[in-house]
Amino acid sequence: MNKPQRLFIIKEIIQSQPVASQDELVALLKKRNFDVTQATLSRDLAELGVSRIHTNDGLRYSLNGQSEEKISPLVGREVLSVEHNEVMVVIRTLPGRASGVASFVDSLMNPLIIGTVAGDDTVFVTPASVKKISKIEKILKDLINERLT
Repeated sequence: MNKPQRLFIIKEIIQSQPVASQDELVALLKKRNFDVTQATLSRDLAELGVSRIHTNDGLRYSLNGQSEEKISPLVGREVLSVEHNEVMVVIRTLPGRASGVASFVDSLMNPLIIGTVAGDDTVFVTPASVKKISKIEKILKDLINERLT
């Protein structure tokens, strides 16, 4: 195990699942054969710029330190429509707003979504499985409507 590998795995874990404490992160690292002390982990988290943020589900680690609640109220106002075809979900936004909406969708770290591609006023959402297209569309519509209330 070397430090760059360890830092990569820490980032991967934090981006792929909610992690609330260093003890939890130490246990997750141990499952991946990385045995670290709390002191080493603290230094690694500081180097990566990881911080703990408040979410609807409690505290969790975040790489960018942005709380979803800081930007989410704006998202609903920027989205014009959410539609899907057989392979992709398409979000139409106000002009110039697609990048922010795509970033918000990515920050959800929903396992049903692989990622997004943003243009000026359109976001393509790539599903992990085309079988879940309708579910992803519903999740996004519900989220958008929640942000409008």
